[in-house]
Amino acid sequence: MTDLSRYRNIGIFAHVDAGKTTTTERILKLTGKIHKIGEVHDGAATTDFMEQEQERGITIQSAATTCFWKDHRFNIIDTPGHVDFTIEVYRSLKVLDGGIGVFCGSGGVEPQSETNWRYANDSEVARIIYVNKLDRVGADFYRVVKQIEDILKARPLVMTLPIGIEDQFKGVVDLLTRKAWIWDESGDPMNYKVEDVPADMADTVEKWRETLIETAVEQDDDVMEKYLEGEEPDVETLKRCIRKGTINLSFFPTYCGSSFKNKGVQLVLDAVVDYLPDPTEVEPQPEVDPEGNETGEKAIVDPARPLRALAFKIMDDRYGALTFLRIYSGRIEKGSTVLNSFTGKTERIGRIVEMHANSRNDVDSAQAGDIVAVLGMKNVQTGHTLCDPKSPATLEPMVFPDPVISIAIAPKDKAGSEKMGIALSKMIAEDPSFRVETDEESGETIIKGMGELHLDIKVDILKRTHGVEVEMGKPQVAYRETITQRVADSYTHKKQTGGSGQFAKIDYVIEPGEVGTGFSFESAVTGGNVPREFWPAVEKGFNLSIVEGPLAGYPVQDLKVTLTDGGFHAVDSSAIAYEIAAKAAYRQSMPKAGPQLLEPIMKVDVFTPDANVGDVIGDLNRRRGMIKSQESNPLGVRVKAEAPLGEMFGYIGDLRTMTSGRGQFSMEFSHYAPCPRNIADEVIKETKERKGK
Repeated sequence: MTDLSRYRNIGIFAHVDAGKTTTTERILKLTGKIHKIGEVHDGAATTDFMEQEQERGITIQSAATTCFWKDHRFNIIDTPGHVDFTIEVYRSLKVLDGGIGVFCGSGGVEPQSETNWRYANDSEVARIIYVNKLDRVGADFYRVVKQIEDILKARPLVMTLPIGIEDQFKGVVDLLTRKAWIWDESGDPMNYKVEDVPADMADTVEKWRETLIETAVEQDDDVMEKYLEGEEPDVETLKRCIRKGTINLSFFPTYCGSSFKNKGVQLVLDAVVDYLPDPTEVEPQPEVDPEGNETGEKAIVDPARPLRALAFKIMDDRYGALTFLRIYSGRIEKGSTVLNSFTGKTERIGRIVEMHANSRNDVDSAQAGDIVAVLGMKNVQTGHTLCDPKSPATLEPMVFPDPVISIAIAPKDKAGSEKMGIALSKMIAEDPSFRVETDEESGETIIKGMGELHLDIKVDILKRTHGVEVEMGKPQVAYRETITQRVADSYTHKKQTGGSGQFAKIDYVIEPGEVGTGFSFESAVTGGNVPREFWPAVEKGFNLSIVEGPLAGYPVQDLKVTLTDGGFHAVDSSAIAYEIAAKAAYRQSMPKAGPQLLEPIMKVDVFTPDANVGDVIGDLNRRRGMIKSQESNPLGVRVKAEAPLGEMFGYIGDLRTMTSGRGQFSMEFSHYAPCPRNIADEVIKETKERKGK
């Protein structure tokens, strides 16, 4: 039996360019997994194995790897930092027990760090914080710690302090042991000395150490009592208190270093062992019924219990589809049969492999606590549960955001058409935030995603990985429609053909619903004028109709329908008659209810050098943006704004021109808001022309 207390399932997440992948490379080197360090900027990093990742110097899909440190097994997932790929972070956090949040020493808490931190809070994942890049110009460890408190509303527990800063950065002080770790300039992570704290730092070290102890002892009343009486706890007792506080999310042990210069990473690895939970120390995954409600049962991490595993990622490679599994309880063996509780079908486990980025080691079995990939799965998708056929169960599924942008694509030649269909179906399985639809009227293939970069990469993958050249249309925005007025109306559906006819009369009120409610229906009928068994048919008729609004055929949201009265016929009334009546009533009344076009509003976060702030703000105003805040830091200014997605296409090019290539931005969906009249008229006209109406 494997000792689960020596397992650590961890993810590394951060804003784009904070050094996640570089940190992962250093961890793999220190743990003996690789012998030569690959650099991201050279396109040689182990976990960035896609061509697109190597060219752009960004991580696009999460990569899994396994390594060992001090007799502990680490299953590590290196996640992307770019906002268009947050889905990868979300689904990785869902199956991890702990995480390392990496922050840039000069950039501090950046937009994507906030999003990832929010996801980690939602998933209740214990984390340690690593402030990286302290060798960079403008780096300031203490400023980043303050930002973590102010912006993330988190409680960092400072464990190490930097010795020197920027090009003078040479090591760190471990506050627990009061020892200084100093590296030489050879760049070898093993070339360090452990010595006494530099004299000029003694007071600072004592001040921060006192804060550390006071925070840690809050976790144990007995230790706290002794501390208040003047007895300082020993290092082992402090570690026990820090572990307890980290696992219950009271605080986050905070480290510093420079991964690129190989300084400080060992202490982070020790912290993973000392403070992050093993699989048995986290709250077990809840089991749910077919409707998604919790049953009260939990998937307790134990190899002896029935199998419960969650498929959290599908990856297609040259050997076929790989399904990544997090096993919560039980065990799987090569050649065994498991049940997919979503499809109700059994699947045979072909091969089980441990992943190291895109290479693999075959294993015969895996058990609770493991993260492995299996080959041979036919109908498993992201979020499906695999379980013991004799003891079926479903784990809490994953929820994915709706896409906000779409583009029409077409193969350049006839031969590419079939290849494109096969390639797209593989890509949908890999990425649940990527959707494909066929426009019924025009016959066009529409791809939908989370942003321009997201779709840009997908088209690139189609071309290079699958050899399909495509032509792209103009990006389309996912508009919505709603209504602004209350309308009370009545509709009678009567049809008489030979034999029994159809009859349904409904009196109803259509009105704007609460923001964010989607569609709601209630019946206020009394006296049986519309028998109770026909109410669901009326609801269904309206619900099926809201996919197409009255203005331009966009889906309708925030609509409330109340059935107030009606009439029925003892022979001719049926559920289908009431459903038809509801659909016709929708078409009759929606145009009278003050329909309005809604556009997606994005949260935009722009980083710009000081000299270009005026241009950037002026440009955002021109794009109908609302400036929310401005903050300066030594490297430039961060502008937060909200702007309509429709105005933000091609923004990266304009921003680079304005800032001589030094500006950066990220953007994520915030909410829907009414579209100004002149813009709405233009969109409606364009949409109708496109659909050929």
